[in-house]
Amino acid sequence: MRIMLKSKIHRARVTEANLEYEGSIAIDKRLMDEADILPYEQVQVLNANNGARFITYAIEAPTDSGIIGIQGPAAWLASKGDTVIILSYRHVEEAEVKNFLPRLVYVDENNAITKTKHIVEAMPF
Repeated sequence: MRIMLKSKIHRARVTEANLEYEGSIAIDKRLMDEADILPYEQVQVLNANNGARFITYAIEAPTDSGIIGIQGPAAWLASKGDTVIILSYRHVEEAEVKNFLPRLVYVDENNAITKTKHIVEAMPF
């Protein structure tokens, strides 16, 4: 078994950070559905503004709300307006690895979906 990227929400904008909530990341339900992320599923969040990386679980925000809310202690690691990448992973059998493709969801500055695809483009070196 290998741990593979299952899905990614790329460059979402944090709309709120709430230290007083018990913890998690609230994600617009449409984004969760498109990225195949379930409520309470573990996700990794990468903050492009400060380099912070943290693991938490997803909870649904209202559909088409555009909400990306960092809740609880993780709110120390992201601020409203920060750009984040939200990743989910899954275990894949070795025999499936060569044909496995992640679900990639790209959003605009309002966290509305602009495109989806299955292949990450390699950067020219």
